[in-house]
Amino acid sequence: MRRQLAAEAFGTFALVFAGTGAIIINGISGGTVTHVGIALTFGLVVLALIYALGDVSGAHLNPAVTIGFWAARRFPGRQVLPYLLAQCAGALLASAVLKLLFSQHATLGATLPVGWPFHSFILEFILTMLLMFVILSVSTGAKEKGLMAGVAVGGVIGLEAMFAGPICGASMNPARSLAPAAFSLHFEHLWIYLTAPVLGALLAVGACRVIQAPGCCTAREACS
Repeated sequence: MRRQLAAEAFGTFALVFAGTGAIIINGISGGTVTHVGIALTFGLVVLALIYALGDVSGAHLNPAVTIGFWAARRFPGRQVLPYLLAQCAGALLASAVLKLLFSQHATLGATLPVGWPFHSFILEFILTMLLMFVILSVSTGAKEKGLMAGVAVGGVIGLEAMFAGPICGASMNPARSLAPAAFSLHFEHLWIYLTAPVLGALLAVGACRVIQAPGCCTAREACS
């Protein structure tokens, strides 16, 4: 269990450090990273971490994903809270490091909606639903591992960040949004990014049971 929690904390640290770091560096360098570069950064870091950590912790790296695996009966309830705490700790540490490096940056890569907040809520809900559906479809039990998992999950994250990022930030991850908000003090729309991804992940479990039944969410795969 210690190795699993360490892997989740390390992986979420890497995700937030690379992803929000790309946002920060893009801002202070006059847009040299570009929006496409930011989207690719998020997708590629998740792809790499799935291959690096999938056999250890499952490479959830996302509280919504952990809750989704639990709702799908693939992950034991007693491990949900420790996973969530490890993920948030890793994300907060990443934002703390970025705060030290780029203290002048106003948002530290926080996810902030453009336009009507409800639009961002719906986008985050649907984006996470699609992401969780793909994860459930390509993972083994509660572990994102194997040849296709990294490519599929990283690809979906990059794709969704590419087209939806300019409006909602395409977080799909409560820990990724919580950490920069905590250090930049941008809490005004944090509720969107804490609730919509979890609700979207839960809906994905139901969709997976209907579309992929019986192989997608079954007790025989639980906690493998």
